[in-house]
Amino acid sequence: MKAIQRNSGAAGMRCLSAHEIATLMVLLQAPVDAMAATPDVAALREAGLAQVVDAGQGKVSFAITDEGNAVLRVLGAR
Repeated sequence: MKAIQRNSGAAGMRCLSAHEIATLMVLLQAPVDAMAATPDVAALREAGLAQVVDAGQGKVSFAITDEGNAVLRVLGAR
């Protein structure tokens, strides 16, 4: 019997938790102030799905990256 190999995507990619997906969808609506950021936002930043942006007046916030938008498109949220 011939073995079937599956392409599991890019090396080092991990699955997102339900909380991380929900946080990504929250970021879709509006950037989140850095003071209100949760560990899920930090995990999305480490995964390259969220980024720190200058909100002006010395404030920073988190927003979705292009890669984060791509994930949301795959999920049908965009």
